[in-house]
Amino acid sequence: MNTATYQKNLDTISDKVASGERVTFEEGVFLDREVDVLTLGRLANTIRERKNGNYAYYNTNIHLNPTNVCVYRCTFCAFRSDLKAEKAYTFTDDMIRERVQEAVASGATEIHVVGGLHHQKKFDWYVNVVRVIHETCPELHIKAWTGVEINWFSHITKKPFDWVLQQLIDAGLGSMPGGGAEIFDSEIRDQICEHKSDAENWLEIHRVAHAMGLRSNATMLYGHLEQAEHRVDHLCRLRELQDETGGFQTFIPLAFHPENTGMDYLHRPSGLTDLKVVALSRIMLDNFDHIKAYWIMLGEKIAQIALSFGADDLDGTVVHELIYHDAGAKTPEGLTVNQLHRLIEEAGRIPIERDTLYRRVVRDGPRWSIGDPLVAGNVF
Repeated sequence: MNTATYQKNLDTISDKVASGERVTFEEGVFLDREVDVLTLGRLANTIRERKNGNYAYYNTNIHLNPTNVCVYRCTFCAFRSDLKAEKAYTFTDDMIRERVQEAVASGATEIHVVGGLHHQKKFDWYVNVVRVIHETCPELHIKAWTGVEINWFSHITKKPFDWVLQQLIDAGLGSMPGGGAEIFDSEIRDQICEHKSDAENWLEIHRVAHAMGLRSNATMLYGHLEQAEHRVDHLCRLRELQDETGGFQTFIPLAFHPENTGMDYLHRPSGLTDLKVVALSRIMLDNFDHIKAYWIMLGEKIAQIALSFGADDLDGTVVHELIYHDAGAKTPEGLTVNQLHRLIEEAGRIPIERDTLYRRVVRDGPRWSIGDPLVAGNVF
């Protein structure tokens, strides 16, 4: 591409970003392939500040991965285990209650539940995980079970997605995480997670969830076999569903960690790639309010910088996360609120604690209450 064509394309996109117009698939591929990270960051930060001002959000949360036994053998996964393997585990009800009590003691407002798909467990077991959490602490928001897990539940019960989701809502489910999206392109998806729920089912499950009043997140796993066109296609498909339902809350780009996986011959994405994908996501997903820099995967330093490259959320305290640490993440298993505040303030942003549904958390010592929905002009 010659200099004149490059500059013309970039000027067109810059004008669109400044006026709030949508960037096309072709323009997204151009940004991914041709444009330097600092220029991407400048464009993304324009959108980020228009949507969220100078605020950066976090929540006080805890993770629960109830089992690592999994029927699937995704090439990219280091977390799964065979049933009889030494590393295999499955939580009992008492262990779940203990984790919930720990969450309450730490002041958590959310418990994030994802795990393996244990082929010997019936659907009732997964419903019971949600029920035990809810009965132990009804105030704790339960964000549980990805689209891949909902697809599995539908398969083993031979029931439609809405029936499966209703059982979980009745047990106490509050929202859904965005995992399992991986990459939507079928050719790439078949290479990294063959037999797993395909893109169409993943998107349909979130469509159904949104229609039932459940909010959810969305993710993309990058830095493995995918190329620019696959990343932009993934973002465009999410954008189309958000146009239809408005049910997605935040997008989380997930950096692939190859250590201990079947793809350990690959290198982990560089810090520059991490920042480019965060920025590209902010530019393409014009109808998403929030872009998360998941510090567990990115590392604290890159996540901190990402707050100037389109991200407005660092996730949370994230205690007991196992999936990405099994894949070689070197980050700590949790950060304190003070540490999160320091990261955000050093980045020149204002830290705001949110709950899962992006409402301000108001604290009075160990007690907390929920305030108004968080938007740039309505934080205090």
